[in-house]
Amino acid sequence: MSTNTTTAKQLEVQRIAEILSKAIAQQRLRPGTRLVESQLVDALGANRNHVQVALQRLAMQRIVTIEPNRGAMVSQPTAKEAREVFIARRAIERAIVESITPDVMRTHRQRISSHMRNERVATASEDRRAIVRELSEFHLILGEICGNSVLSEILSNLMVRSSLIVALYQRNEVPSCQCDEHEAIINALEAGDTVQAAEIMQEHLDDLEGVLDLDDADAGEINLRQVLSDL
Repeated sequence: MSTNTTTAKQLEVQRIAEILSKAIAQQRLRPGTRLVESQLVDALGANRNHVQVALQRLAMQRIVTIEPNRGAMVSQPTAKEAREVFIARRAIERAIVESITPDVMRTHRQRISSHMRNERVATASEDRRAIVRELSEFHLILGEICGNSVLSEILSNLMVRSSLIVALYQRNEVPSCQCDEHEAIINALEAGDTVQAAEIMQEHLDDLEGVLDLDDADAGEINLRQVLSDL
């Protein structure tokens, strides 16, 4: 196999994995949703082998579960795993905010300001998917600008898994991640007070976990073509 062919395959597998991760993170695909290979091939215009490799990659990241004779489905985190994910997020997101200097905030001021405008618009609407997308994006942006690619990669995985946890265990329909708390973190980082930013982030994550009702839930059938069509 040539280098170009190998690269093309890797990029296609990455494309499929990213689309599925995005759909899961935005709660378009709920925990327990069956991921039928033939439907994914059709919905994504993809090669079956590439779909299989992408699903295996997501399974290694605990985003997808593959069971013998049943195939792949969106993972359904247990209550224990939910608690462990939030423990990991506290450690990772503390490290992230402690790495962000006022210079970094100035460099990325336009991107952050644009995001916060989008976040305020989303939270003022009744579009749950938009709210989930924008509130999650805030955490991912901090991960991307902190300058540590390993922390950013770990956080990306934890955020997708958090979306599964919220979809399963949140007590009400209103996303608990709040715009005001994000503003407070930004203000502390712009002032160079990483201690305060870390404390607010910890309280923020405590609040997110605090609204979870750690019981199991189910997901029904879903039209994969419809869900994945605009990703």
